[in-house]
Amino acid sequence: MSEHVPTTAILHYSAPPVIGGVEAVMLAHAETFVACGYPVTIVAGRGEADALPGGVDLVLIPELDSQHEQVLEFGPELEQGLVPAGFEEFTGLLVEKLVPVVDRFDNIIVHNVLTKRFNLPLTAALFRLLDANVARHCIAWCHDFDWTSPRSRSKVHEGHPWDLLRTYREDLTYVVVSKDRQQTLAGLLGCPQEEIRVVYNGVSAPTLLGLTEPGKGLVERLGLLNAELVILMPVRVTKAKNIEYALRVVAALKERDCRVKLVLTGPPDPHDERSMDYFRSLQELRRELGVEQQMRFVFESGPDPGEGYFVDYPVVADLYRASDLLFMPSHSEGFGMPILEAGLVGMPVIATSVPAAEEIGDEDVMLFDPSDEPRELAGRFLDWAQNSPVHRLRQRVRQHYTWQTIFRREIEPMLQRRSET
Repeated sequence: MSEHVPTTAILHYSAPPVIGGVEAVMLAHAETFVACGYPVTIVAGRGEADALPGGVDLVLIPELDSQHEQVLEFGPELEQGLVPAGFEEFTGLLVEKLVPVVDRFDNIIVHNVLTKRFNLPLTAALFRLLDANVARHCIAWCHDFDWTSPRSRSKVHEGHPWDLLRTYREDLTYVVVSKDRQQTLAGLLGCPQEEIRVVYNGVSAPTLLGLTEPGKGLVERLGLLNAELVILMPVRVTKAKNIEYALRVVAALKERDCRVKLVLTGPPDPHDERSMDYFRSLQELRRELGVEQQMRFVFESGPDPGEGYFVDYPVVADLYRASDLLFMPSHSEGFGMPILEAGLVGMPVIATSVPAAEEIGDEDVMLFDPSDEPRELAGRFLDWAQNSPVHRLRQRVRQHYTWQTIFRREIEPMLQRRSET
């Protein structure tokens, strides 16, 4: 027996490059499905394959479009509560066109069509497909509801086909985007709230942070998006940088159950045996302190294990944007350029009294004495993290509300899994 990866169609009136909130969510869903190894096809009335992520298929059925000439022709009568001549015939045509498409997929995710009036023949056609068990596992992703909208309520009427937009079906999996919408839809459909799942919208961290492809891969390998606190040391591996102290601070943070990541960007000099010996001594200290996962050298974190990894400045800039704090425990610095870089990207700084910190950072940099106990400084790190609303929200979003996290936690369990011989 081999595991069957379920196939999924995402259905809506239109697809990118059409601009809209639903289309943006569909695009994010499709990209995430592919990234997580799930085949996905968008089925729409309008759209372009070039506007979709690589690996996403597109099936166009023009009659699905809310702007199709026949759908627009039906609009005025339907808004007045009249069923136009030709409505049932057009619904039958949609059924004929959808059957061979829908029948190919294990899951059909339908965005808004089952609660919005923009193509009522399509809504009626989907009900017929559900009745015939052609749409075998249908997920109704409901962003908006005409029956409860002050702007749309006057355009829907008692009876068929408008009642379809408020008809509860046990064979549907209902999804809304907030608890507020969950309560509203449960009231509309007359079903318990727990029958409706809440799946929040998410963000693409690599896109929003502007990560380069190498930077995206590095951030993933380092596991930065899952950390509670990401500390950046954009320095080379030299004794002047006081890396031993940083390791002991990380150990103290780990003792206090903080899921911390400390990332040091610069390499040792691979052509200088003394530099490499120092690097190996830091690796040994890291092992003794039990923080091998918490403290990572970029030099050892490349795509090819065992090979030294060197990054250019754009990747270092990626790490600035993906991190929470700049840490400079240096014994000495001629200037301290990372403090300016951190200031420009809005990153808090904890540093010793190097020139850039004292003369430019002034009171806006958190200074400490390298003779301070590492545990004491770890406490200052945690006090800042716990008291900064900006950091708390940033941490919550990156841990719980990226699209990949939402897919693994909420969407993947909804997909049917079947086995094949």
